Amino acid sequence: MLCDVTAPVADEASALMEICVAEAEKRNGRNTVNMQETFTVYLVETRPMDAVAEGRNPAPDSLWRRYSEFELLRNYLLVTYPYIVVPPLPEKRAEFVWHKLSADNMDPDFVERRRIGLENFLLRVASHPVLSNDKILHHFLTEEHGWKEVVYETGFQAKADSRLRALSATFRVRNPDKRFMEMKHYSDELQSHTSQLLRARVRVADRLYGVYKVHGNYGRVFSEWSAVEKEMGDGLQSAGHHMDAFAASIDDILEEEEHYADQLKEYLFYAEALRAVCRKHELTQFELEMASQDLVSKKQQHEEIATGIVRTFSFKGMTNKLFGQEAPEQREARLKLLEELIAEGEETVKEKTVECEEHVDRAWVDMQRFKEQKDKDLREALINYAVMQISMCKKVRSSRPALRRGPSDSSGRVIILSSF
Repeated sequence: MLCDVTAPVADEASALMEICVAEAEKRNGRNTVNMQETFTVYLVETRPMDAVAEGRNPAPDSLWRRYSEFELLRNYLLVTYPYIVVPPLPEKRAEFVWHKLSADNMDPDFVERRRIGLENFLLRVASHPVLSNDKILHHFLTEEHGWKEVVYETGFQAKADSRLRALSATFRVRNPDKRFMEMKHYSDELQSHTSQLLRARVRVADRLYGVYKVHGNYGRVFSEWSAVEKEMGDGLQSAGHHMDAFAASIDDILEEEEHYADQLKEYLFYAEALRAVCRKHELTQFELEMASQDLVSKKQQHEEIATGIVRTFSFKGMTNKLFGQEAPEQREARLKLLEELIAEGEETVKEKTVECEEHVDRAWVDMQRFKEQKDKDLREALINYAVMQISMCKKVRSSRPALRRGPSDSSGRVIILSSF
């Protein structure tokens, strides 16, 4: 069944699509090295919105995708749109889990949470004003076979390898844009604060789980006690029953909490995507500075050769002083070569300047869009989390029996009575 959320996906007909990752299925097969493996595939369903608007209800188009195919799509988007904070994928293996939660990536609960995360990723991408117009995205959603070949034909892999080498290199920008420096610091704080919140939530979940399960022990004791008591047996049995129910309720509570934790994890991973945009700006700025510096150096060499005045120490200058000036033909040839290199350098600086300015303008717009989205999403998630906690507390409180002190029996013990 298709989800209610719709997102604009610009295909050849510029139509809108409903997108849903409907279900997950475990399969067996062979990997690239011909070894048997078990993997999970996800059913992606789409349906054109124009058909729905016209009152028709056609069956959705569907295809199966592996998690690695979602990764390929995102890597393509990262390389093709370096100025965009590309939405992250859900975690490949569970992180920040409390001790009773399985970290196995084949666990049904984890697979279900990942299914929701993959659907959210597609909806994020398809609702983005730029990414939604990408043809590769349309191929991913509509072509079950052959879409990988279309991706690789774009040549993005070579760009990806070059990008990784460049981003992993150590360099220092002389005149960094203060806005991007602040945004990089913002991404570091976002990641730090989110990870601290997730760690705190794990500790609270572990402690809360222990408190609830202690009531399960009390429930067993009260139930056993009720069997040997006559006057207050019913009250003890009722109390034991409610303590058992109270202890069992923690599983549903923490399972619901896990969905809110996944929303926080999304922005934990978003921080890395935001940093990648800032890093790309640093790289573009660095390349511009290096090209400008090289152009200045060549112009200075040209001036020194043309005037014969050496302003800076060079091995070539010392050689000329010791062994005499070079021949006029050699001098003219060097000047001509330098003029060609200067022309190329000026063109390179011009291209790098345009590239840098375009990246700054586009990236800044998208980063502001991201911040607005982040503020809205996290505010909504935290409010819903608080409402969920209040609702759970009211539910637990209303389900507890009202215990009151009854009369003492012949031995002086107080009889516990239960009323509803």
